[in-house]
Amino acid sequence: MSAAPSVLVHRDQELLAHAAAARLVGAVADAQAAHGTASVVLTGGGVGTAVLAALAASPARDAIDWRRVDVWWGDERFLPAGDPERNETGARLALLDHVDVDPARVHAMAASDGPDGDDADKAAERYAAELAAAVRPGEPGPVPAFDVVLLGVGPDAHVASLFPGLPGTRDGRPVVAVRDAPKPPPTRISLTFPSIRSAAEVWLLAAGSGKAEAVRKALTETGPVGVPAAGARGRRRTLALLDAEAAAEL
Repeated sequence: MSAAPSVLVHRDQELLAHAAAARLVGAVADAQAAHGTASVVLTGGGVGTAVLAALAASPARDAIDWRRVDVWWGDERFLPAGDPERNETGARLALLDHVDVDPARVHAMAASDGPDGDDADKAAERYAAELAAAVRPGEPGPVPAFDVVLLGVGPDAHVASLFPGLPGTRDGRPVVAVRDAPKPPPTRISLTFPSIRSAAEVWLLAAGSGKAEAVRKALTETGPVGVPAAGARGRRRTLALLDAEAAAEL
C-alpha cells in the first residue's frame, strides 16, 4: 500500500474538475511515453463526470493519443445498455463520444440486457476475464496495472460500489456483483480492493459539504470495511482531489 494520500484542495467543484482534467492529461501522456499505452479507470457521479467534460473541452486533450488508451470502469449500475444512470452512458456523453478512442479498447461492464442477461454474477466474471486478458507481459495480474484509477467518494465513504459493511469490501476476487446497495439501483458490478490497489495512482474525488465527513474518515481512519474510501490506495501515489467544502473537516 502506498504512503498516506496527498491532499489537493481547490476553490470549488468547477476548478477541481478542470485541475483534475489537466492532471489526467499529464498522467496519461506520461504513461504513453513510458510504455506506449495508458490504462485508465473511470468513475461516475457528479465530480467524475465533470472531470471528463472538462477534459473534453480542453485543448490539452490532444496531448493524448486516444487510440492508445484503454478505458475501464470502477463500477457500473446493472441497468440496460444506454440507460442514463449507467456510468458508461455518462462517460460517453461527457468525453468518449468527443475523442478518437479505439472502440475495442473501451471496456464497458455488461448491461442487464447484455450477454449474461440479468445474471450480475456472470457479468462480473465476464469483466474479470476481460481484465485478465489485458494483463501485459511482466504484470502479476489478475488485472492490468492501471495507470490511474478515478474514484468518487460517496457521503457514506463508499468508493466504486463498495459500500460500508457489504460483502464486496471483503471479497478478494477482481470483480464482484453487488446486491442490496443502499442507493439505487441496488444491483451493481464493482472492482474490488485488490483490483483498485493494482493501480499506480488512485485519485479520490470529492466536492461539496455533504462529503466532508466521509473525506475526513477516508484520510484519517483505517478499516476499509467500514470506511471503504480508506482502503482505496495506489501503489505509487494516492491523491485526494477536493474542493474547499469537501475539505472542511480536515
